[in-house]
Amino acid sequence: MKTSEQVNQIIMTIEQSFKEIMSVQTDADRLLSDAMLYSLNAGGKRIRPILCLEVAHAYGADLETIKPFAFALEMIHTYSLIHDDLPCMDDDDLRRGKPTSHVVYGEDLAILAGDALLNLSAEVMLEAVMHQNGDVKFLRAMHEILKASGASGMILGQVADIKYHDQVINIEKLNFINANKTGKLLTASIVSGALLGGASVADLEKLRKIGYQVGLLFQLVDDVLDVIGNPQKLGKRTQIDEKNNKMTYPKLMGIETTQACIRQYRDEIFETLDTLSIDVKFLKALVDFLATRDF
Repeated sequence: MKTSEQVNQIIMTIEQSFKEIMSVQTDADRLLSDAMLYSLNAGGKRIRPILCLEVAHAYGADLETIKPFAFALEMIHTYSLIHDDLPCMDDDDLRRGKPTSHVVYGEDLAILAGDALLNLSAEVMLEAVMHQNGDVKFLRAMHEILKASGASGMILGQVADIKYHDQVINIEKLNFINANKTGKLLTASIVSGALLGGASVADLEKLRKIGYQVGLLFQLVDDVLDVIGNPQKLGKRTQIDEKNNKMTYPKLMGIETTQACIRQYRDEIFETLDTLSIDVKFLKALVDFLATRDF
């Protein structure tokens, strides 16, 4: 099982590579790349690229060929955060302990930086596919990631979040929002890694189920932390959901029931992980971290 030092080394490699991916030529290029890197390098847990890399590695993939997909996942996630923080969306001025992109660069450049990150993610993956002579498993991984971030995944979840804003909704609708807005990209991180590692069809189906549960677990914890978390540790303001009158799991079920659901999902994920054909010690440790994190 990897130590925290090894995980930190993975994160450092990811962050250094962001600078290498982007070329800077003119003043306009520099302004755009600065805005993109500002949000990419603002910190974060890097859960999505780590999941992709670790699952692929567990199935025996060469990590150097997988890294572009891991980078792409973090670019997509970061673009979604930039747009999510905009005044027309969640209207947040603090992210990962730093002023949000639109506060520093203005709404216009923040939108464009997000657009550019989404486009660059596809470019990076497509270049990797071409280097593998169109190997179908690389194409399938790319399709998995882009589909999860699009109109049938992350963006759909955001639209549902807007549609049901200020409404009293049931658990099914809340799960639908979060399974798409948060869960689909987390699922794609796991499944794309498995595809790149050549996992069996049986394992892929189990991993897709795990991804769904990880997505809901992640959001359950986020909702709890927004109520009782430490703003200094979180690097963002708390009580934002209440301020925006958003339906959350604690608001719907209460804190204690929400925390019980977190423990239940963790246990169920562990059970499914034990049925896979790979070493799952690190994945279990990562799921446990997600379930018990305080930032």
